[in-house]
Amino acid sequence: MKLNTLAPAPGSRKKKKRIGRGPGSGTGGTAGKGHKGQKSRSGASIPVGFEGGQMPLQRRVPKFGFVNIFRKTVSIVNLESLNKFKGKKKIGVEELREAGLVKKSSVKVKVLGRGEIDFPLEISVHSASKSATEKITKAGGAVQLI
Repeated sequence: MKLNTLAPAPGSRKKKKRIGRGPGSGTGGTAGKGHKGQKSRSGASIPVGFEGGQMPLQRRVPKFGFVNIFRKTVSIVNLESLNKFKGKKKIGVEELREAGLVKKSSVKVKVLGRGEIDFPLEISVHSASKSATEKITKAGGAVQLI
């Protein structure tokens, strides 16, 4: 194989149609733009969403609600799901992630008091509810806030 013999596969390249080069070219006269109208003019560019002066859909549709851009997301772990760690003494956010109770690593973790716990457990999380803290300390454990 030599560089001077290289060529694209037959049928892979298509000749570019030369627009506005007389009636024999197939696109003479109006150059494929039809007759008159905004899109046939030179320099024509219509903004996205423009509907010819009609009120655009984006502005016609009613808008409801409010999106708080400062919202803080918290991953919730209930006491009943902490029963997985029955043999352990101390657990943190990493152990909760490994167990699949917390999905994202960037989200803060909060323990809520749904369910019961009957073994001492020292847990370190970002926050915990009052009832969860009471139940953990009642069982002989402790809650440490990060």
